[in-house]
Amino acid sequence: MVHQEQFAFETTGHRHMADVTDQITAIIGRSGVKTGVVQVFCVGSTAAVGTIEFEPGLERDLPEMLDRLIPPSRNYGHELAWHDGNGHSHLQATLMGPSLSVPVADGKPVLGTWQQIIHLECDVRPRQRTIVVTVFGE
Repeated sequence: MVHQEQFAFETTGHRHMADVTDQITAIIGRSGVKTGVVQVFCVGSTAAVGTIEFEPGLERDLPEMLDRLIPPSRNYGHELAWHDGNGHSHLQATLMGPSLSVPVADGKPVLGTWQQIIHLECDVRPRQRTIVVTVFGE
């Protein structure tokens, strides 16, 4: 069986992190799949998904680490072409990735006690984001 849904939400711009675990768990529940895989995909080239312990310290630490690795700058090729201030946003999102696969067991995502599924906004502006959730299994 394959089941697919989407949900949308607003971000506040660069460094905004959202816990999307509950939305994904609800979609798995509606799918009827008890054993399988859920694939989570963020539509857009300046945002990413992943897992982390969603708590205030890491909510600050992850974006700060990305800004140290790939700092905002006007010297990226994207900036030279488009002058839109988000060259680093594209690179940060690419580094983290737009998708994530999580096992499903007993109709729920298999996550550790302190592990949540997150969306990270890398763009410099607030955005309307769409997450596509595809559940595969039986």
